[in-house]
Amino acid sequence: MAKQWIAIVLAAGRGPNDPMAKAYGVSHKCALPVNGVPMLQRVVDALRQSRSVAAISISIEDPAIVLAALAKQDPGISIMASERSAPLSAIVAIRKHATYPVLLTTADHALLTPGMIDYFCGEAGRNGADFSAGLARAETVLAAYPQSVRTFFRLGRDRVSGCNLFAIGNENGLRILEKWQYLEQSRKKPWRLVAAFGWLALIRFALGLLSLDGAFRIVSTRLGLAAKPVLLPFAEAAIDVDKPSDLALAEAILKLRN
Repeated sequence: MAKQWIAIVLAAGRGPNDPMAKAYGVSHKCALPVNGVPMLQRVVDALRQSRSVAAISISIEDPAIVLAALAKQDPGISIMASERSAPLSAIVAIRKHATYPVLLTTADHALLTPGMIDYFCGEAGRNGADFSAGLARAETVLAAYPQSVRTFFRLGRDRVSGCNLFAIGNENGLRILEKWQYLEQSRKKPWRLVAAFGWLALIRFALGLLSLDGAFRIVSTRLGLAAKPVLLPFAEAAIDVDKPSDLALAEAILKLRN
């Protein structure tokens, strides 16, 4: 597998005001140690060890945070200032690189492994989509970790959780990030959500009648692109560190790996 992907890590947060940063006495959530290693370092290590990623860029409020959070300094990593939102940070970072394909992930993905990255990039590279999103089925996650508390979305017969892995195959794929930015700005204006996806789609979703493939077809049609899901066979891919119970679970999993 050729190293051709540009990886962008979204690491911006709420600084010392982040609940997890406050709870564990660190200056930034991405610096939170997980089994003694800062989360951001774990993500960078997984990206470095993958067979798919050629370059890594980190989007964060202050480059000094990265230097503090990385136990091992890596001159090959580029750092850029984040924007006012995650989707806008991603758009700016991708356009600055102007190279595709792009792998988008987050700094709190403490259980990320090279195997997950290579599997996702391989599937996203083969499916011909402009945009791909990594998902894990509920049965995959709960079979391995029944104690895990995750948000699962019901789409027809499937219940899925996001895995904080996204692939942007080309310029066209940015349309989803632009729509994400628009909807985030419009989150107090629900009629814009209706306008974006249509009443029928929202009603079908609410009634559990919208399938996984159907949801991606609607997004594709509405935005004029090809968007596809990538179902991951890794339960850990759906576990990020957002709360103390996530941290405890992540540390328990890492101890078993070692």
